[in-house]
Amino acid sequence: MPPSRERRFQGERQGEGHGERRPQRGPRPDRPKRRDVSGWVILDKGVGMTSTHAVAVVKRLFNAKKAGHAGTLDPLASGILPIALGEATKTVPFVMDGRKAYRFTVAWGVETDTDDGEGRQVATSEARPSREAVEAALPTFLGSIEQVPPRFSAIKIQGERAYDLAREGEVVELAPRRVQIDHLAIVEHTGDHTVIEAECGKGTYVRAIARDLGRMLGCYGHIAALRRTRVGPFMEAVACQVAGLDNENPDANLAHLQPVETALDGVPSTAVSRDMALRLMRGQPVILRGRDAPAAGKAFATCGGILVAVGDVERGELVPHRVFHLGGTAANRPA
Repeated sequence: MPPSRERRFQGERQGEGHGERRPQRGPRPDRPKRRDVSGWVILDKGVGMTSTHAVAVVKRLFNAKKAGHAGTLDPLASGILPIALGEATKTVPFVMDGRKAYRFTVAWGVETDTDDGEGRQVATSEARPSREAVEAALPTFLGSIEQVPPRFSAIKIQGERAYDLAREGEVVELAPRRVQIDHLAIVEHTGDHTVIEAECGKGTYVRAIARDLGRMLGCYGHIAALRRTRVGPFMEAVACQVAGLDNENPDANLAHLQPVETALDGVPSTAVSRDMALRLMRGQPVILRGRDAPAAGKAFATCGGILVAVGDVERGELVPHRVFHLGGTAANRPA
């Protein structure tokens, strides 16, 4: 589904020129000062909202200084959009590299240029696949496969987004990419539609699965509905909706904040002393001791239960690559 362009509203200047005097304005009400707040907000994004707008709304409702998201969710899709606030933005790559799960509906009989319901029809068919035919085709898409991304995607071609080139009428040819798909299963099947659940890795396009299934079955197809149900360690059970956040009291929203280190699920951890923590925060490696210390690979360190650094363990030393300053941020104050 092609990412929608953000609507931009530009105010008009009034009372300038032609000798008119600008109206007197009273003092502006004090705006709440942005604050240091760190953690993850697992947003259940609704259909029609862009990921960029969702981040802006959450940032405002938490009155946070810094925010970002871990993987764009198209405007026509709903579901899990992990939003990182403050120091959590340093753990975004760990979430983006995690597994993802989707539930999507394929509408049979029509292929579109966007591979979803917003696009222009490019091929049609009167044929409709049986449930058995769809089930027999699904294993073809499992494992490590080559997938051609949709033409309307955010992939860059010589510095330009593919969807921008496609909108301008240019012929967009994208090279196949290797992706990992671990699970595909039919949830519901009718004559015109099939609902499928998928679990896949980074870079997989569900729209491309629908497109390629339709071509393989000789009936064409496109995505009619799409919901993301999991991103890395974040699932629907911990998600909140914009309507469930307090528009007046940012402190009340802290109850929806997940700890920064939640993004590091599956990464070994080690507790360090205060002196070691200070070294790590200066970017210096520390020697790890004890039988339970990580031996190699990625690891993160905590001091007094607070996340200090994440890095690589090399020859018994933890070499920090990201350091965190969580001691005084909202929802991360030490007890």
